[in-house]
This record gives sequence, structure tokens and C-alpha cells, in this order.
Amino acid sequence: MSTEGIAEVQVGPGTLAEPQVQRLLVLSEEYSRSLYPPGSVHVLPIAELSMPNVYLRVARDGVTVLGCAALVVQDSESAEIKRMFVDPAVRRRGLGALLLGNLESIARERRVCTLLLETGVSQPEAIALYRKAGFFERGPFGTYQEDPLSVFMEKRLEPWLMCEPALPTLASKERRYLG
Repeated sequence: MSTEGIAEVQVGPGTLAEPQVQRLLVLSEEYSRSLYPPGSVHVLPIAELSMPNVYLRVARDGVTVLGCAALVVQDSESAEIKRMFVDPAVRRRGLGALLLGNLESIARERRVCTLLLETGVSQPEAIALYRKAGFFERGPFGTYQEDPLSVFMEKRLEPWLMCEPALPTLASKERRYLG
């Protein structure tokens, strides 16, 4: 994957006042609703994207918004990635990885220990992106309930030795059973 065909992509803050950002947020919600029943769509409401603990980022090629993602800092231990979406016309060019890297940098600056996310089983490309970036599967976190259509993932950020586990992980459960 490369940003081939895209002149110069930059990732930076986005605002809800931008029509192109609004368009992508609507598209992301429509996409989720086309894949999953209402009880399995866990999008962050658009109004919450302007909260002080939320960092909305967009990928731009000049003035064109190509993708968006948000980091919701929950506390000093964890932050959740929400609203990760790339315009279908420019997918498979590395924009998701650029957005994800930017959110991870923000989390490190805020001294967050664990990145968390929920995605769906019908989004294998997203799951592959997250795995490639170092995320692994875990059980539900926060207010999420077990859902056969959801995939819950986390990534521990360095220096992980200085962080207490934010929440029990699938890996820690497996370690207990293995001895």
C-alpha cells in the first residue's frame, strides 16, 4: 500500500464545521449500518467528537479530506480509537495506517498506556490493519457487551512496564490457563 496517486497527504486536526469531514462521518455511519444490525453499530455520536478529551484527525490531500479518525482519551491508562474511516475512492493506499500512526502519537504524548478499539467481523481489511500495527484481540471493555459481530482489540504502548494493566485482556486470561 502506498499513497500513490495522492499528491501530498497530511494528517492533522479536523473540525465538525468542515463539510468534507461531516460527509465522511455520515458515510462512516452509513457504512457501519449497511454491515451490522442496530445493536452492533457502536459509532461515537458526531456531537461527542467535539468533547475536550476527543482528538479528531483527518487525512488531507491539499484541501480534500480523504479520511478521518478520532482518539477518545478515557483516562491516564487508556484511549479508544473511534470513527476510523477512509473514503472508499482512496482506500488501500496507506491512509488508514497514517491516521492510526497519528492517533498513536497523540496517545503517547498524553502518556496513555493502552489503545483500545472495537471493529466488526465484516471488516477484514480493518482487522488486518490493526493487527499489522500491533493490536491483538481481547474481550469487551468499558460499556461494551460481548457481541459475536464485534472484534475488540488493544495495543500496549511503550513504556509498557511503567503501566498497570488497564483492563483484563484475552492474552492475560490465556496466560492464567497456561500456567
